[in-house]
Amino acid sequence: MPELPEVETVKRGLAPTMEGALLVNAELRRPDLRFPFPENFSSTVAGQRIVSLSRRAKYLMIDLEAGDVIIAHLGMSGSFRIEVGPAATTPGEFHHPRGKDEKHDHVIFHLDGAQGPVRVIYNDPRRFGFMDLARRDTVASHAYFRALGEEPTGNVLDAAYLAARFSGKAQPLKAALLDQKNIAGLGNIYVCEALWRSHLSPLKPAGALVDKRGKPKEGLVRLTDAIREVIADAIAAGGSSLKDHIQADGSLGYFQHSFSVYDREGQACRTPGCDGTVARIVQAGRSTFYCPHCQK
Repeated sequence: MPELPEVETVKRGLAPTMEGALLVNAELRRPDLRFPFPENFSSTVAGQRIVSLSRRAKYLMIDLEAGDVIIAHLGMSGSFRIEVGPAATTPGEFHHPRGKDEKHDHVIFHLDGAQGPVRVIYNDPRRFGFMDLARRDTVASHAYFRALGEEPTGNVLDAAYLAARFSGKAQPLKAALLDQKNIAGLGNIYVCEALWRSHLSPLKPAGALVDKRGKPKEGLVRLTDAIREVIADAIAAGGSSLKDHIQADGSLGYFQHSFSVYDREGQACRTPGCDGTVARIVQAGRSTFYCPHCQK
């Protein structure tokens, strides 16, 4: 599933085409994706100008001039494709090519922008993605967002914030980091990478990083810095390019070439001076990659 950096690169790839354009029509080629489309979806958004694109966690949000917001989630295999005349580009970063089979083109946004008529097409072979509508003034309280924690890209995420979340918890550190109520949008790949960078075991109790006064220990400070750094590095590289993810212009991401532990089971740990080997374990049904030798 695309993680936060992948969704961020999709947003950045779509923004130059979509922001400021008139959304002439939203063509729905089926009544549902993962969930049914909201009633009157097409008639509500048609004729509105797109004010801006934004992201919250792994959700893409398209703000319209009348105060409506299209909320889109890519699911497992969703992608957007930009077509101007016969040409097509695909925003995002993916290791494997994104679907361009027209039978999986489920939504077509017909736009009139600075470059004239353009089509932004949502393609989703598995149909695990979805789209919804909300009013801008209700987004924060929307069911998708109201329980989300802070973004790993914002200044609010610091060691003191995580200490307040982790204090007294026996929950394994990896599970605590994947809990969207703690950090919004942080997924499996980047949790593995951040834990490796901070030399912390995914099995360590989250509360062990907080002292008796509720203050962050040095390891939690390292972890917080590592989370922010790995997300920033991944966004700069255009995402992980794993499986179905691809950028708006169709190019591939390169952060996967920088993976230090993820999907490197049996390979030498890249920590300087470490003689350990990357191991794979399963936690809550997900693969965890780490070095048992240097991650304590």
